[in-house]
Amino acid sequence: MKHRQKNKAKLILEDGTEFSGYSFGYEGSTTGEVVFNTGMVGYPETLTDPSYRGQILVCTYPLIGNYGVPPKERENGLHKNYESDNIHIRALIVSDYSFEYSHWNAESSLADWLKEEKIPGIYGIDTRMLTRKLRDKGTMPGKIVIDEKSDPGFEDPNQNNLVAEVSIKEPIEYSAGKKKVVLVDCGTKNNIIRAFLGRNIAVIRVPYDYDFNTIEADGIMLSNGPGDPKMNTATIENVKRVMENNKPILGICLGSQILALAAGADTYKLKYGHRGHNQPCNELGTKRCYITSQNHGYAVDSSTLPEDWREWFVNDNDGTNEGIIHISKPFFASQFHPEASPGPDDCEFIFDMFVRALK
Repeated sequence: MKHRQKNKAKLILEDGTEFSGYSFGYEGSTTGEVVFNTGMVGYPETLTDPSYRGQILVCTYPLIGNYGVPPKERENGLHKNYESDNIHIRALIVSDYSFEYSHWNAESSLADWLKEEKIPGIYGIDTRMLTRKLRDKGTMPGKIVIDEKSDPGFEDPNQNNLVAEVSIKEPIEYSAGKKKVVLVDCGTKNNIIRAFLGRNIAVIRVPYDYDFNTIEADGIMLSNGPGDPKMNTATIENVKRVMENNKPILGICLGSQILALAAGADTYKLKYGHRGHNQPCNELGTKRCYITSQNHGYAVDSSTLPEDWREWFVNDNDGTNEGIIHISKPFFASQFHPEASPGPDDCEFIFDMFVRALK
């Protein structure tokens, strides 16, 4: 049995609230926006989702780490078991960390992975109380203090250009069939690329501020990503230009917000966001309700959509926008993640819709 370390650690919120626990990851202090995720499983995919850049993640499910982490295998140039090449959260907060793990595909423990990536982790915190506070007061900056002599202060990562931090620097092409899609990488998850390759669609992945109007392609994919969508001014301008030639456009998560901004709508910050794998979304005009995987802190203000756009999906919990669609042109987007990973893949039909729209 592994030795259970008892090094004390502390989470301090910007309003002065303190939560004491014990360290199980990297022994270092850090700062970020404190948010919570309601998923029961899927921490390898969640921690490597670039949309979590700059955030201190609280898991509401009490037991974390019991199935370890998978090997770093690659397929088509992508990590097979992860959503990017590294962890993007600033720190991980759990109620009970499982020092013993068991899974047929586990290569190491979650704690060892956090140490390798220099990400602090705290267990022994009342995550139920912490989550209720974040729901009541809203997400806020916080800091992890492990060494009392090291105080990182407070930082709101949303004031930074987080997309620039996670986007690739040079274009990458993933070969497949004859049809090609430009993937504007605002912090894309690997499973979006896998979704296209699995449908025999080639992908040209470009940086978030790349002028993709110069590329010959059949469609444009706007990826997920972190932070305030309004900071991506170059991306928004490029989308406005490509909309003029009616080329099919699909947006996911941040990509949905960017498409809405390019169309002339507005976005706003949610009180505590949607992060989990069981968010119910209704498809307007139908009686269908889908269970979706989500990770976002901003949303489209549906009341500002131009006349030729309409809401496609709404969140059944709070009524916020979960997708937009143009009434006549091949432009549409979902706020949730149809590629899942983790979570249900009930909405992969959105990729099929987009593929059918490719010229």
